[in-house]
Amino acid sequence: MEQVVRWDEVPGLGVTVEQRVGLGAMAGLSSEWDALARGTPGAGPFALSGWTRLWMERFAPGSMLRVFCAREGDRPLAFAPLLERRGRLAGVPVRLWQSPSNEHSQRVTWALDAARPEEAVRGVWKQLREEPWEVLLLKDIEAGGVLDATLGGAAEEEGFRVARWPSLESPWLPVLSRDALEETLDTKFRANLRRRRKKLAQHGPLVLERVEGEGVLHRALEEGFALEGGGWKGQKGTAIVCRPETLAFYTELARLAASGGWLALYTLRAGGRPVAFHFGLEYGGRYYLLKPGYDEGFSECSPGQLLVEDVLEDLAHRGTAEFDFLGPRMTWKLNWTQRVRRHVWLFILRPTLKGRLLHAARFQQGPTAMRWLREVSGWKR
Repeated sequence: MEQVVRWDEVPGLGVTVEQRVGLGAMAGLSSEWDALARGTPGAGPFALSGWTRLWMERFAPGSMLRVFCAREGDRPLAFAPLLERRGRLAGVPVRLWQSPSNEHSQRVTWALDAARPEEAVRGVWKQLREEPWEVLLLKDIEAGGVLDATLGGAAEEEGFRVARWPSLESPWLPVLSRDALEETLDTKFRANLRRRRKKLAQHGPLVLERVEGEGVLHRALEEGFALEGGGWKGQKGTAIVCRPETLAFYTELARLAASGGWLALYTLRAGGRPVAFHFGLEYGGRYYLLKPGYDEGFSECSPGQLLVEDVLEDLAHRGTAEFDFLGPRMTWKLNWTQRVRRHVWLFILRPTLKGRLLHAARFQQGPTAMRWLREVSGWKR
């Protein structure tokens, strides 16, 4: 894909914004991009250049990627990737620029200078507002976080139409010792864990395995993907193995994480047989659970919950600070914690007539605004 580099001075900020177009244009940015991402508070691995590259290769091959890099002199302040495509809002065709993300992305953020995140975001925005998009969409950003507050706030200050959709509420908990953790759990749930552990142990000794490197990676992934796809997820077509691009994404993500030292695949075995699996990443003092799976033939023993308990104990010994379940709030996660991270989809629309009508049609006045939009634009569904 063609590589285009453009530099623009952002008035009043002393910031220069470099725009690169095309996946190949990332090649010369990876080192400083990742250095900045590693210092971005709470970003996890989701802000790394390798994550964006892998996502683009597997879920949007051939699509147009634009990367905005804000700098002060030679010092990078932000790396902001956006996917350009034709989309629809309220059924109306629009020129859409959005975060390169989907349900497998978990959490969206940019690589930002930790000392000046708001200034970094505003620098990108000052250039981004001049680009030819009609709708800007960032999916699953942390509600009230720097992207939500600063980007959304800057757009609102300048008269752009802004809307937020509540999305994921991801449970999380601090990692505690087993004794301290048990004190936080519901008495009935704690008793159920003990009872089900005894029942599962009747099938043989329970052993927790953790895979971090590439030596036995193939076997661990093969077993784990089989567990994750062997039950209702496989039947509904949502399991990793159900789509080749999804299988390739997680397989290559495991290799990327192993090479970077942040892979954490866990398997719980009963009598040598794998009964539960975590595709996890341990990064920056947090454990991120991307994909769990378990053998539904052992469902009466709750092997998935027993694996969470064992992983928490192992993480406590390793000094990990936090366990992040990622994804939506679900009952089985809320058995462990009531803490959640709220996320939103942030929509920014231009203050043109079309933008105002689209905002009203989708987020405010519904059918009335749709009629106005049809009359003004001549658009028909």
